[in-house]
Amino acid sequence: MAENKFHILSKSTFVYGCQCPKRLFLHKYKPEVRNEEEEEQLSIFSTGTNVGIIAQGLFPGGINAEPADAFSYAQSVAKTKELIESGTNIIYEAAFVHNQVLCAIDILVKENGCWYAFEVKSTSKVKEPHITDAALQYNVITNSGIALKDISIVHLNTKYIKDGELDVTQLFTKSSVLNEVLELQSFINEKTKSLLQLVKDKTEPIIEVGDHCNIPYACDFSDYCSNGVEVIEDISDRPENIDSDYIQSFLNELQYPLYFFDFETVMPVIPEFDFSRPYQQIPFQFSVHVLKSPKSKLEHYEFLGDGINDPRPELTKQLVKCLGKSGSVIVWNQGFEKTRLRELAIMSPKYAKQLEAINERIVDLMNPFRKKAFYKRDFNESYSIKVVLPVLVPEFSYDSLTIQNGGDASAIYADLKNIPKENIEQTRKDLLEYCKLDTLAMVKILEVIKLKN
Repeated sequence: MAENKFHILSKSTFVYGCQCPKRLFLHKYKPEVRNEEEEEQLSIFSTGTNVGIIAQGLFPGGINAEPADAFSYAQSVAKTKELIESGTNIIYEAAFVHNQVLCAIDILVKENGCWYAFEVKSTSKVKEPHITDAALQYNVITNSGIALKDISIVHLNTKYIKDGELDVTQLFTKSSVLNEVLELQSFINEKTKSLLQLVKDKTEPIIEVGDHCNIPYACDFSDYCSNGVEVIEDISDRPENIDSDYIQSFLNELQYPLYFFDFETVMPVIPEFDFSRPYQQIPFQFSVHVLKSPKSKLEHYEFLGDGINDPRPELTKQLVKCLGKSGSVIVWNQGFEKTRLRELAIMSPKYAKQLEAINERIVDLMNPFRKKAFYKRDFNESYSIKVVLPVLVPEFSYDSLTIQNGGDASAIYADLKNIPKENIEQTRKDLLEYCKLDTLAMVKILEVIKLKN
């Protein structure tokens, strides 16, 4: 990889080097060994970009100094300088270079003759890596001749509930990190010096895999570094176990009709619907299998939102009707479903009593596995339904499905409004099939528990 004469380090590569010098080296000189980027990670990066654009509404009327592409930061630095010299008071993506280190700040504002810097993060609070980011930005900006009065992290206010037009002043919180940033300046200077030398030496560091590979972020070269490393499996000595007394007590709790129930949710960073907040889990889909008696035929009901409108009102209406007024509502990991039901009750007072009554009827099928009352070594100490199902019911598997986990289902639903019209029908079928298998899996697992007890 040819060395960039304009700058050697950027904010992101500096952060790489702080986490692991080898990650910085591989990024610079062996990018071809990077892990394949996952669709979900791309979605997260895209979301971060959108949050940054929305946050510009905190300081409207600014001029964007962002470069046309990743190779044009020299022009961005020049444009930033021109804007400052011409008296521009609000600059988006202002770029600076000092000591061969490049950084851009999301929002730069001049008020009463003083400069203030704001870095936007799509998180609910300030995190330690954000302060390191800001410390580097402060270092580069102030050494470029801009005396910063303050530097802040702009993050999401998860207590904000959307009601009508999005209110960016309520959506975001501005948190000054100036004191922490000043304390890190000596570290920034020393670390910059060592990382610049690493890049110039072009010698791959010898660093073993360890906890640092995932802290503070998962390294995108983990496959390369792990190649050839012997993995020692921890095989539990715990004997396989079926606690008949516990299992029988659990089964005695069940009251017919049995409703096997599962939600799928989407979690918008920026609230899209009224009466929702940043990062709130929005149920968009449910599947219910119903067994009215031990020998009755299994029935199935389902709902899936359209991907455009708020799915909660219609979902709530159909769910209350589907789950009836009596019988056990069987879920896997009750904390999730119970919380969603309570949130729906707050949003829909009309159905609050029915939803609260449903919550009282919930039975958690995960409990026998979590408490090791039904234990097999092949569970590998896990009680995830994705692990338990193939062990107990080998003929059932998620492998044949287009969508194989909740994260994918959420990402696909979130993008439903953007996919070509000719693909929508099949995509909806894929979503329904995935959620349907989650509840059918519980039916089959309960059958095994009954047979084994």
